[in-house]
Amino acid sequence: MEEFILESNIKLFYIQAISFPEGVLEAHQKLHNMVPFSRDRKYFGISRPENGIIVYKAATEETFANEAEKYNCQTLLLKKGKYISIIVEHFRENPQKIKDAFDQLIKHYDLAPEGYCVEWYNNVEDTVNCFIRLRKQ
Repeated sequence: MEEFILESNIKLFYIQAISFPEGVLEAHQKLHNMVPFSRDRKYFGISRPENGIIVYKAATEETFANEAEKYNCQTLLLKKGKYISIIVEHFRENPQKIKDAFDQLIKHYDLAPEGYCVEWYNNVEDTVNCFIRLRKQ
């Protein structure tokens, strides 16, 4: 695990999965049908427990004003600040690696109570940065 600083807020818009984990792939497919893949765009998976179930959102950054409204999507703000992270390589070969990374991360003693588990698909083939916001900034 490593700490890193997200230097600025990132406004995201998203497609919420119908279920977790079964609906995750479908949510990403719907998002990519609306917003075709581009190396110039950041893509995310955002999740956390809400009312006893894990809610998952396939998300991308808003690249121009009101882009979320254009696609009739809701938004959320990925807050700048300090995060704890694990970089997962070759996740396509073994998606379980993402779950394993978050199983380690959620054991950290200083997680922000309203934080999200974030997957940042940062345009490196088959690599994802898994991270959670820390309480102390």
